[in-house]
Amino acid sequence: MAEPDAPVPATDGAAEADGIVHSGFLRRFIRLAGPFFASEQKWKVRLLAGGVIALALIQIAVQIRLNLWNKDFFNALEAKDWDAFIGTMGMFAFLASASMGIAVYQVYLKQLLQLRWREWLTNRLVSSWLADGRHYQMGFVGGGVENPDQRIAENAHWATDMAVEFALGMLNAILTLVSFLGILWTLSGMLHLVIAGTTFEIPGYMVAAALFYAAVGTTVTYFVGRPIVSANINQNAAEADYRFALVRLRENSEGIALIRGEGDERTGLRNFFAGVKSSTLYLMRTQRRLMWLTSAYGMVGMVYPTLVSSPRYFSGAITLGGLMQIGAAFGQVQSGLNWFVDNFPRLAEWRSHVERVLEFEQAVGHPEETTAALESGEHTKIELIEGTAEADSEILSFAKLEIAHSDGSIVIGDTTSAIQKGEKVLIVGESGSGKSTLFRAIAGLWPWGAGSITLPARSKIMFMPQRPYLPLGTLRGALAYPAAANDFSAAEMTASLERCGLGHLEPRLDEAERWDRVLSGGELQRVAFARLLLHKPGWVFMDEATAALDEEGQTSLMGMFADELAESTLISIAHRPGLDAFHDRTLLLVKSESGARFVKQKQPARRRRGLTKRLLRSLVPAGLKASTPAPARR
Repeated sequence: MAEPDAPVPATDGAAEADGIVHSGFLRRFIRLAGPFFASEQKWKVRLLAGGVIALALIQIAVQIRLNLWNKDFFNALEAKDWDAFIGTMGMFAFLASASMGIAVYQVYLKQLLQLRWREWLTNRLVSSWLADGRHYQMGFVGGGVENPDQRIAENAHWATDMAVEFALGMLNAILTLVSFLGILWTLSGMLHLVIAGTTFEIPGYMVAAALFYAAVGTTVTYFVGRPIVSANINQNAAEADYRFALVRLRENSEGIALIRGEGDERTGLRNFFAGVKSSTLYLMRTQRRLMWLTSAYGMVGMVYPTLVSSPRYFSGAITLGGLMQIGAAFGQVQSGLNWFVDNFPRLAEWRSHVERVLEFEQAVGHPEETTAALESGEHTKIELIEGTAEADSEILSFAKLEIAHSDGSIVIGDTTSAIQKGEKVLIVGESGSGKSTLFRAIAGLWPWGAGSITLPARSKIMFMPQRPYLPLGTLRGALAYPAAANDFSAAEMTASLERCGLGHLEPRLDEAERWDRVLSGGELQRVAFARLLLHKPGWVFMDEATAALDEEGQTSLMGMFADELAESTLISIAHRPGLDAFHDRTLLLVKSESGARFVKQKQPARRRRGLTKRLLRSLVPAGLKASTPAPARR
């Protein structure tokens, strides 16, 4: 199959990737990395970095002594001096042991530094991502922040690990270069070059030869290997998209299997992998070009120092040991000068990881940039006015509230309304009228729009979506979420399960399962009500939270708001008939060209209470009330 001559369309980051240094890349990376060395663990980090540097200096000293040993070893061979030969072998054993020990502990300290840096950066990215619903809002705006899981788990890993590797490599290269340049200058002596009858004397000519050889290799490598940067970024993004498609299929496997969508999914996965293949082939092509150069460069480097220094050897100016010592010193100088040539492909790969982390860090760290759509047109950010936990008077009110999409289109028009503490309010309306979006705005997850929302303290509010979230771990932890499992007693948890019709799960409280898959939709919603009983929030927002329950189950669980949770304020979104019986009044959200509007529909309280009591008497077993849990100790 023919290889592509051009890469797949580049992402924004790839389009700018025209070399290892561009548009303040290093400055932005330093701004990302700098706080780590000034963090709360700065002294541990600095000690680790200092230890790595100290071991690097000692290793260079060992290499210098090995260079001197090189001369003694070959001179002993040339002179056929057995005693001197044995002496050099003893010295080699000592130097080799020292070098190995230093290398082992240098790697260990380097790995500790890498692990601490990765931990710090990962925690920073995760904290910023989870702050104020940023992880949710980023799904509605552009900004090059797709696949955050890969950016946190993989890109952050390699961005930090490779940065330490390269910093240590550059340090070793510089120390090696500085140390062996002097040795090479001394060893190479004076070259007498006769041109057209004129003799030219070139001191330390091997240094000039090394600098010339490295300069040519570095320049050619930079221009030949430059496309590898954008190729790596493209390939990284394609791999992330393919992995996301696989994860999405796994998470929705039941729905796909039920409608026999495997064929379409297979086609979709092939298309995603085609992107991986295309970007990988282009990366291979760019790497192949560079490999031709680096391979040729390395082969010539094997004989280049001997060839250049051979005139002095054949003239008798230096011995065989001197020639070998010059070759070894030249190799050390070249290893320092050629660090860029040898590491260019990995530098390009590192650059792709860093770019993705920088994009993500910028998006989660600067909300005003990611949510730039807030400043478009007439729409500004919705103002949230949150009460305090100590406040006695609580209210949920909307003042000239206008909710929009991130592109500026209106969802809910200019609305002013209020819900008092203790009320039970049902919000209805056709699909797409903005009911769920209103809840997101109240939760602070939907900033697009205008006006203000006054709400109680967050600690008094609990939201119940249609499909409850159950974290990984034990059922006890899922019930207590977002509190700790030990915040509630075993008796409280057992009573809440019994009240919500989940008594059969009580023996499994400490089992760790994927409970969101083990339980049915109705059981998941019952778990959410059991969680509600444990927390007893002052304000409850329910979004189709009984949609998976049968009518009897819905009546039983909603009866909590006339009994155990009678003091709680309830705001519900629902389509199912009969739920109005559990609410004091109904707000109808009606669509219009200028955005949906609320229309009040009051329901007689007497009818509601009478119906609720009759249903509860018929559905709730006698004496069950006595088993309800005591107020949570929070």
